[in-house]
Amino acid sequence: MTNNKAVKAWLDEMIALTTPDKVVWIDGSEEQKQALYAESVADGEMIKLNEEKLPGCYLHRTAPNDVARVEDRTFICTSKKEDAGPTNNWEAPAVMYEKLNKLFKGSMKGRTMYVIPYMMGPYGSPFSKIGIELTDSRYVVLNMEIMTRVGTKVMEELGDSDDFVRCLHAVKDVDPENRYIVHFPEDNTIMSVNSAYGGNVLLGKKCFALRIASHMGHREGWMAEHMLILGLENPQGEVKYVAAAFPSACGKTNLAMLIPPAALKGYKVWTVGDDIAWMRIGEDGRLWAVNPEAGFFGVAPGTSTKTNPNALATTMKNTIFTNVFHNTEDNTVWWEGLDGEAPEKGIDWQGRPWTRDNGEKGAHPNSRFTAPAAQCPCISSEFENPQGVPISAIIFGGRRAKTAPLVYESFDWQHGVFVGATMASETTAAAAGKVGVVRRDPMAMIPFCGYNMADYFAHWLEMGKKIPNPPKIFHVNWFRQDDEGHFMWPGFGDNLRVLNWILARCAGEADAKETEIGYLPNASDINIEGLDIDKDVLEQLLTVDKKVWLEDVEGQKEFFAKFGDDLPAAIKEELAALEGRLSK
Repeated sequence: MTNNKAVKAWLDEMIALTTPDKVVWIDGSEEQKQALYAESVADGEMIKLNEEKLPGCYLHRTAPNDVARVEDRTFICTSKKEDAGPTNNWEAPAVMYEKLNKLFKGSMKGRTMYVIPYMMGPYGSPFSKIGIELTDSRYVVLNMEIMTRVGTKVMEELGDSDDFVRCLHAVKDVDPENRYIVHFPEDNTIMSVNSAYGGNVLLGKKCFALRIASHMGHREGWMAEHMLILGLENPQGEVKYVAAAFPSACGKTNLAMLIPPAALKGYKVWTVGDDIAWMRIGEDGRLWAVNPEAGFFGVAPGTSTKTNPNALATTMKNTIFTNVFHNTEDNTVWWEGLDGEAPEKGIDWQGRPWTRDNGEKGAHPNSRFTAPAAQCPCISSEFENPQGVPISAIIFGGRRAKTAPLVYESFDWQHGVFVGATMASETTAAAAGKVGVVRRDPMAMIPFCGYNMADYFAHWLEMGKKIPNPPKIFHVNWFRQDDEGHFMWPGFGDNLRVLNWILARCAGEADAKETEIGYLPNASDINIEGLDIDKDVLEQLLTVDKKVWLEDVEGQKEFFAKFGDDLPAAIKEELAALEGRLSK
């Protein structure tokens, strides 16, 4: 399929290492894809679902010890340890290559190696990058066909270049003790072994699109961020775009596919991306973004017509479901939180008989759907635009019961970087351990930054100096609680009311009051028409409790201390300035 010397040399080397019985190039054709689905069903690797109710959909199960990303087995291997930084697991590249080569040796004997040329980003885009993943898993192939642009056309775009990310994956024994997801950013290489779960083996996703790409962006002067991209169209037909970063369990996908409330007539929301944004400075001096992915790899439990009808509608055809419940009565799928009553009986995510009253979950809490983005009812017409979309605002968010107000704007870009760097969420009952523990997750990138996070902050600060017309930076908190522990803001579609104030600020059309933490809206500037919320409650949502904030500053200091002298001076300045303003 190629005469590219760099590809052929690397492929020959990996074939010699893993010794597959057969090598199959993935060409991106529908015929080849359907043949792979048929083989997967014949081998019992997948279950074909009800063709009338879920056309083109399949169910897959992973091993019970292999159901989520494994951060303790994920490594960034750079020649200098300090380049990986204190928030990443590090090993010297030579040591890790030796360890991995032993694990990969003969790992595909008796199996087929699939060669997947794939593109992150639209065809013909200056943003886009190419990877080639070698895997012995049909499940990986079929998911990558949904999540990325795959096949012959990718190799045509690569041509004779050696500028591609080398990705090697082997299922091997699915042994958690020898499971490794390893990134060599200086070599543009990713290696994953002993896992078959999507987040660890779809190497275009977090591995390439964030860990390797963030390192590339640092080197080349652009940004790879864990951000949704949405377009907000007003009743006059004008569309403005925002990018937003949230830690897990903060409603990121719901915001990306938001449905405007009935009271806000004429507004529409368009999804460009639900998870990752690659951003570059455009010729007009603004920051432009693309979603490098072609699909959604979403968490199924909790997805319903109430919480996220657009996401649910996206999964109704051509979707792979992983570790969900199999409703054998009509050969469909189910998960906790889906509409209606649970099925009476069926097969659970581990392949065991299940009944409604047996006290066990039918679907794994991290069960997934992999669905083509093009099927989303609110997918943006700009989704495949090679130039991307211009970003008016960057939004950071977290889950804070008392600290952060509903929304505030940073004073300037430098202060906005500090706001992102101090992002945090409090643990909920759903998370392991204590409730209310503050977890710092700057820009929602702690698990995904491919280099030293102190250098990442510095890169953000540097980008601010280079962007002639930078987006404004905001922070939101949909999760503020009253003294009885009730949420004060309705969230979901009503978050559009906050986005409207944000975009009005970007256009210079809304007032704000200056506070110790940033610019806050006047309560009168948040449209609450048709909303059952008291004006006094809205005022409370927009207050700054200086005592609570000073306590949070101590947590910020503790977090930043781990970066030592590497922490940029501008971040230290912002921290001292915040403490000074709060102490007055």
